[in-house]
Amino acid sequence: MLDLHCHTTYSDGRLTPAELVQVAVSVGVYALAITDHDTVSGWDEAFAAAKVYNLEIVPGLELSTAHNSRSLHILGFYPDQNKLRAPLTECRKGRQRRAQKIAAKLAKLGYPIHLPVLGEGMAPGRPHIATALVKAGYVRSSREAFERLLGDDKVAYVHYEKFSSVEGIALLRSCGAVPVWAHPYLFRGGKVEEVLSELVAAGLMGVEVYHPSHTPTQQQNLEQLCRHYGLLMTGGSDYHGPKPNAKGASFHNLNSLHLPLSLLSQLKQAVSRI
Repeated sequence: MLDLHCHTTYSDGRLTPAELVQVAVSVGVYALAITDHDTVSGWDEAFAAAKVYNLEIVPGLELSTAHNSRSLHILGFYPDQNKLRAPLTECRKGRQRRAQKIAAKLAKLGYPIHLPVLGEGMAPGRPHIATALVKAGYVRSSREAFERLLGDDKVAYVHYEKFSSVEGIALLRSCGAVPVWAHPYLFRGGKVEEVLSELVAAGLMGVEVYHPSHTPTQQQNLEQLCRHYGLLMTGGSDYHGPKPNAKGASFHNLNSLHLPLSLLSQLKQAVSRI
């Protein structure tokens, strides 16, 4: 089995890369993708931990982009991290600026917080800020923080400094990565069919067909679209850890989709076509 969409403490996950590797092995994963938001800093720890268990690590990331003024995430698999270093550094600086703007808004609203100090290659996101609000006693849960203050269009929301989706796809391909649209039916900026056509024209190579948020009907529709455009199909649990996430929904179980290793073979074949 494989899981091609997972997060660690290097972005908004709750497990370190080494801990994630241990959990993956315990639930029967043979190949695991590390796809933290806008960073590849967790790779080295994951590679080192995986050697002990003979687990295959698929190096990746989840790039934050914007399309039709809405957040659209693109998974990138097997990128050259040296080519990504500079643009991702700028991206994390943008995340830091955004976090500071959110903190300033919260202070004006009467909710002053201390932004968390994270390690190298990391930048605070809204889940980190939600946790800070809970620790300060302003809200009872991260879910409440999002519903009252941090969610899209809420009083403390600040837009991302993001690449456009076209720029993001071009960046990933220039770094040798296979760009894949993450969880399409979570996108709120247009119809999947119309957006996919635009992304394909920009160089998209695959779609995350198999995701816990997709219904069977949505999954079947994505499979048909992939066949129509000749796109790669991938899937993953979008695993963040064992506890509720910032929006209150339970984290999906690692390896919950029981995806076959044949998907990885197709992904590796796609790398050779870049």
